[in-house]
Amino acid sequence: MKTLTINITEKEFLKFGFESKNLNFEEFVRKIKIDLAKEAMIKCQSIAEKAGLSNLTLDEIDAEIKAVRNVKGNN
Repeated sequence: MKTLTINITEKEFLKFGFESKNLNFEEFVRKIKIDLAKEAMIKCQSIAEKAGLSNLTLDEIDAEIKAVRNVKGNN
């Protein structure tokens, strides 16, 4: 087994929710993935709000999905 040393700031340590200075690679990757997923979700929400999509009803969302599927089905 190899040991990898990564230097991060205290702010980053807290941001990623690390609880120990010693963790395995799988746990490190999992924490980073969670943070990246959160950032992506926030960005998607912002884009949806700017495009007016965040106010769609479930029926409107279903209609949009059906329309896209119909276009794909006709190609």
